[in-house]
Amino acid sequence: MADHSPQHIADAVGRGMYERDYCAHAHGIELLEIAPGYARMSMTVRKDMVNGHHTCHGGMTFTLADTAFAYACNANNEATVAASCHISYPAPGRLGDTLTAECREVHRKGRNGVYDCIVTNQDGATVGIFRGMSATVKGAVVALPE
Repeated sequence: MADHSPQHIADAVGRGMYERDYCAHAHGIELLEIAPGYARMSMTVRKDMVNGHHTCHGGMTFTLADTAFAYACNANNEATVAASCHISYPAPGRLGDTLTAECREVHRKGRNGVYDCIVTNQDGATVGIFRGMSATVKGAVVALPE
């Protein structure tokens, strides 16, 4: 008999999504942890992610946060997409920094969800504050064994 506990489902979603998440792989984004309504991911700021101010391009910080958001809102194996997102940058990321995005479900009802994601560097400084609104669509993210 297959284990269909919420954590087992989240683990299966994390494995399945990450396997085909070419954007995450291209940017060196790693899935560190997934749970129902939660994901933690990291990325090291490379030279090709630094802008003309010699700081991490905001789009790269956003990509990391948005990726964690995607995993958090899909962790229950109901296909879910972003309806809207926004981010603030209280401090810059820098070349060589390891950024970690921690995303949590704040509210979910019906097809809609709200998720908050904090992006920090290796020293714990906050470099991004992201909020995403999700919409559940039809289908499962991964096939679960019977």
